[in-house]
Amino acid sequence: MAGKKHKTTEKSASYNDTSFGTAFMKGNIITKLSAVVFGLGNILHKQIIRGLLLLGMEAAYLSYMLNKGFKAIGDMITLGTNLQEEVFNEKKQIYEYAVGDNSMLCLLYGVITFVLTVTFLFVLVSSVKSAYNTQKRIELEKPVPTFGDDLKSLGQQNLHKALLFIPILGVLCFTIIPLIFMILIAFTNYDQKHQPPGNLFDWIGFDNFIAMFKTGGDLAKTFWPVFSWTIIWAVIATFSCYILGMLLALIINREGTHFKSFWRFLFVLSIAVPQFVSLLTMSTIFNTNGPVNSFLRTLGLISTPIPFLTDPTLAKITIICVNIWIGVPFTMLSTTGILQNIPKDLYEAARVDGANAFVTFMKITLPYMLFVTTPSLITAFTGNINNFNVIFLLTGGGPQTLDYYYAGKTDLLVTWLYKMTITNKEYSYGAVIGIIVFIILAVTSLLTYRRTGSYKDEEAFQ
Repeated sequence: MAGKKHKTTEKSASYNDTSFGTAFMKGNIITKLSAVVFGLGNILHKQIIRGLLLLGMEAAYLSYMLNKGFKAIGDMITLGTNLQEEVFNEKKQIYEYAVGDNSMLCLLYGVITFVLTVTFLFVLVSSVKSAYNTQKRIELEKPVPTFGDDLKSLGQQNLHKALLFIPILGVLCFTIIPLIFMILIAFTNYDQKHQPPGNLFDWIGFDNFIAMFKTGGDLAKTFWPVFSWTIIWAVIATFSCYILGMLLALIINREGTHFKSFWRFLFVLSIAVPQFVSLLTMSTIFNTNGPVNSFLRTLGLISTPIPFLTDPTLAKITIICVNIWIGVPFTMLSTTGILQNIPKDLYEAARVDGANAFVTFMKITLPYMLFVTTPSLITAFTGNINNFNVIFLLTGGGPQTLDYYYAGKTDLLVTWLYKMTITNKEYSYGAVIGIIVFIILAVTSLLTYRRTGSYKDEEAFQ
C-alpha cells in the first residue's frame, strides 16, 4: 500500500512540472481548447475563480489589441507618418498647430504591446498546464484544489510567487520596458534634427553602429580614445583602491600599531562626508587659481599655475589620485573584518618556514582576500566603468577638444553618453554607447566571475 502511494506521489509530481508541449499533446480536448479559451479546463472542472481569472486576462488582452494594440504595432513599424504643422483656421482667422504623430510615443506603445503579448503567451501556457494538471488529478482520483486552496498555497509552497509578484512587476515596468525602448532607439535616427512631434524619426538599421566604428569617422575618432581611457581608468581606479586599502588595513591591524580604533575612525571620517561634496572641494582646491597653486606660488616653487585639471595628462593623474583618496577608506573598512578572520595558524606556519612579510602577503593574505572579495572586486570594476560622479564633478570631462565629437579628454563612455543625450540630444548615438557599455560589462563580469575560486568552490578556501 505504501509503495502504491509513493508511486502515485511521484506520478503526481511529474505532471506538476510538465512542459507546455507535453501538456498540450497529451491533454484531452478540454485541455487543448484551454489554449483558445483560457481557463476552460478549470471552469469545467469546478475551479471557477481560477478559470475566470485566466479568461478575464485573455479578454482584457484581446480588448486592448482590438482597440489600441494593432494600431500600436502599425505605428511602431512606421514610427508615425503625420507631421505636426500649422493650419489656418478660417473661422478664427489664425494659424493653429494640427496635432501630428509622435515617433517616441509610437515606439513606446509598440514596446508595451510587445511586452503584453509575451505576457499573454505566458498566460496561455499557464492555462494549458493548469488544465492538464486538473485533468491528471481527476484521472488519478485526487482532490481538485479549490480557490481557497490556491490562496493557502500562496503562504506555503507558492510563497515565492506571492512575494516576487510586485518586484517582478516593478522590474518589468521600470527596467525591461525602458531597456527594450533604449535598445530600439539605437536603430533609429532620433537626434537633434528629428525631435517629435515637430519632426519624426525613422528606422535606419545598423547605420549608427557603423558610424560608431567606421574608420576615419568623427564618432570613431572619439569612441576609441574614450573607450581606451575608460578601460584604463577602471582598471587603475579599481586595483589602486583595492591594494592600497588592503595595505592600509594590514598596517592598522598589525600587532605593533597603537590606537587602532583612532586610525580607523580617522579614515572612516572621510566616508561620512558626501562624495559630491568631497569632489567639488577637490575641484576647487586643484583649480588654476585654487589653494594648491596659490600656496606653491607663495613659496616660490612655481611661477605659473600647474594645470591640474586643464592639461589632459595631469587631469587624468589628478582624477586617479583623488579617487584613491575617496575610495581607499571604503576598501580599508570592508577588508578589515576579512583580514581578522584569516586563520592565525597559516601565518605561524609561514614564519616557522622562514617566510618574510612579502611572501606571507603574496601566498596567504592576497589569495585569501581575492577568494573572498572577487565578486566585490568585479562590482567595483563595473562601478568604475560607470563612475559618473568623479569625472563630471572634477573636470566635467574636460579639457575640451575639437578633435572629439561632443567629448573631452577625460570623458568616460558614461559621461560622453550624458553629453550626447542631455546636452546635445543625440539620443540614437547615446543608445549605441549604452548598448556597448552593457555588452562590455556583461561579458567581462560573467567571464571573470565564472573563472574565480568564489564561483568554482563556494564551500571553503583552500
